[in-house]
Amino acid sequence: MKRNTYISAAASVVLIVGGPVAAATAASADTARSVTAAAAAVPSAETAEEASAAALKHYPGVVESLDKDGTVWNVDVISKDGKGHAELEVAADGTVTELNRDTDENAAEHKDLVAAKVTAEQAMKAALAAHPGQVWSLNWEDGEDGGAPYWEVEVRSSDGKTWNAHVDHATGKVTESGSDTDDNDDSN
Repeated sequence: MKRNTYISAAASVVLIVGGPVAAATAASADTARSVTAAAAAVPSAETAEEASAAALKHYPGVVESLDKDGTVWNVDVISKDGKGHAELEVAADGTVTELNRDTDENAAEHKDLVAAKVTAEQAMKAALAAHPGQVWSLNWEDGEDGGAPYWEVEVRSSDGKTWNAHVDHATGKVTESGSDTDDNDDSN
């Protein structure tokens, strides 16, 4: 009987002392898994394509424009109904900051963009297929001068040249492109 009492007492001490230690160890492992999962949940946004995806995840709609400014991307997104507009800043680590949001846009002004068969993402792919490099900027041009709407995509190649491509809004075909010879001038 005495032996059972000692064993029970020893087991109690192990549980009393070991319980919190085991619980803390389990909590640390859970925290580490949570931090790792959280870090993995935010993809990087080092390319225009990644910045576009991050912006659309934050504010669903249609990308109207994007451009790189230092280490961040400025992205304008129009809501799918054409009535909303968000100005977003996407950092290289994928963090999205909302600079401005409007909900009273004139949907008629954005009807061609919202109805375009070729998305910003598809226009970037078409421009890169024609001119390998990295997309530096993208703008929706609505054809105010009487022409058809198109995507204007600026691509910078690995040799420093800048290509400006016009991508047809309906077919995705690169309809016009040109090279800037001054590769260090961002005003082009």
